[in-house]
Amino acid sequence: MTAPEAADSDGANPSGADPGGADPSGPDPEPGPTEWGTGRVGVGPHPRPWPIDDRFDPQLLANGDARNVVDHYRYWRREAIVADLDRRRHPLHVAIENFAHDANIGTVVRTANAFAVHGVHIVGRRRWNRRGAMVTDRYQHLSHHPDVASLLAFAGGTGLTVVAVDNLPGSVPIETAELPRQCLLLFGGESAGLTEEARAGAALTVSIAQFGSTRSINVGVAAGIAMHAWIRRHADLTTAW
Repeated sequence: MTAPEAADSDGANPSGADPGGADPSGPDPEPGPTEWGTGRVGVGPHPRPWPIDDRFDPQLLANGDARNVVDHYRYWRREAIVADLDRRRHPLHVAIENFAHDANIGTVVRTANAFAVHGVHIVGRRRWNRRGAMVTDRYQHLSHHPDVASLLAFAGGTGLTVVAVDNLPGSVPIETAELPRQCLLLFGGESAGLTEEARAGAALTVSIAQFGSTRSINVGVAAGIAMHAWIRRHADLTTAW
């Protein structure tokens, strides 16, 4: 185990509350593998004089910042990072069904953070395996929906077009599909894929072109491909780090 984030002693997750106010992923886990320490991705104490800006955390300035964040956010308080990300987030949402405690959800959350997805939605079980998220869930807006019907109601109420991602008969290749800008990408579980309710509720179903012997690819990988397909169509690449 590695050391926890210096500035996150409160254990809070200000961006992770669902509409009901509860954290869909539960309390913060034990220190995870995202803080690798000074010399790998971290930096040591900030040289004096320190910057005069309330975005900076005095503890991080004094002790160093071992978090896996881009250089722009070095020494920033977690709340300040979230606030700045909120100015950069895309009108893209991602949802994944969690009826079998899918271990890939953490990977989906981490990728969503990398692409500045507006929100990640967990459908079904509230608790999920956070290890793959590499603590990026602390900077990402997370919501929980008990079932597909409540997710679809949310999408309809916020003007999001639900696009299911699965290699089903009749699906449209994502390589040629016109993904809506106001979009919610919906993924099923690793083994069972999308539920019937999710398939029926989607406005469009897209598939990812495959050329080998396997019937499907890992849902965490599929989510990354689909999110990047949206990025290629709609994101302003001049704002990328």
